[in-house]
Amino acid sequence: MTQRAERYLFTSESVTEGHPDKVSDQISDAILDAILDKDPTGRVACETLVTTGLAFVAGEVTTSCYVDIPKIVRHTIRDIGYDSPIYGFDYNTCSVITSIQGQSPDIALGVDTGGAGDQGMMFGYATNETPDYMPLPISLAHKLTRGLAELRKEKVLPYLRPDGKSQVTVEYHDGKPLRIDTIIVSAHHDRAVKLGKISADLKRHLIKKVIPRKYLDKKTKILINPTGRFEVGGPQADTGVTGRKIIADTYGGVGSHGGGAFSGKDPTKVDRSASYMMRYIAKNLVAAGIAAKCELQVAYAIGIAEPVSIMVNTFGTGKMGNEEVKKLIMKNFDLRPATIIRDLKLRRPIYKRTSAYGHFGRNEEGFSWEELDKVPTLRKGL
Repeated sequence: MTQRAERYLFTSESVTEGHPDKVSDQISDAILDAILDKDPTGRVACETLVTTGLAFVAGEVTTSCYVDIPKIVRHTIRDIGYDSPIYGFDYNTCSVITSIQGQSPDIALGVDTGGAGDQGMMFGYATNETPDYMPLPISLAHKLTRGLAELRKEKVLPYLRPDGKSQVTVEYHDGKPLRIDTIIVSAHHDRAVKLGKISADLKRHLIKKVIPRKYLDKKTKILINPTGRFEVGGPQADTGVTGRKIIADTYGGVGSHGGGAFSGKDPTKVDRSASYMMRYIAKNLVAAGIAAKCELQVAYAIGIAEPVSIMVNTFGTGKMGNEEVKKLIMKNFDLRPATIIRDLKLRRPIYKRTSAYGHFGRNEEGFSWEELDKVPTLRKGL
């Protein structure tokens, strides 16, 4: 008896850099970058909250340098696009409050000797379904929000404002993307423009240019500003907090997530550095042809350098068993936090760019965890 092919829908979302949570992420990472630029060994755990007329920065920082945090906050908000009072949030007039203290010396005891900055588990994932080794739904969702921001910044559609969202639902057939079922784009806009114009413009200038035609058919649903209007947006409409978009930051809900956010954390925090390392390893394994898709988990104890566990799952697509893949990883990669930081060159001011449109799947300068330099070595393991 022939087994029926499995079909299912999977959805991922992305948000623009003007979304309140992403404003917070960018502020936190801009502060981190400013400190690492002057003090590469600085310790930073920086959280930001933004709401109407207010940006509040709190956290723990240990550094030998001085940075002007209110100035960094205002410049970041300006660069995002909140540069007018009519947006309900303006870099010139918003209040900036800071509450910064030093890092606990108890944590430093373990980190100073090369141990992990905290306990926890981190995941990495890669799949061969897209050229960037990312799941198709989140890859397309990020391209939509990034394209939406470019249309605003380049004044192609001057009525656009900084906030915005996208959502892409892909229909899979036997684990492979077959077609797009639904596309949602919510675009922050000024009061004068009508929904009909927004819809026509975004279909023409955004969706047709971003979404490959092979995934579209007559049944594909395209929803633009489903409520009918999106005039009030940004921190005026919704309070933003660092670390609330961890699924959009990673793989759009595909695979697992350890729960730790990235933004505002220096690389001694394994929430960030080990997640980057797991992505680096998973991507190189898939690119080497060892598996069509791969998920990795690593776990640490605070103050201890060696991980307490490593897990490999190739979802039945591996050319060798999961335990054999694990041995290959342990032979070719050093998972001690200090070595991860060294090998991925993580003590650089590279983080603000990661804080919008995803930390993975971006072949851009500074994204060292996206490099495929280990592929030749891993292929020998086959």
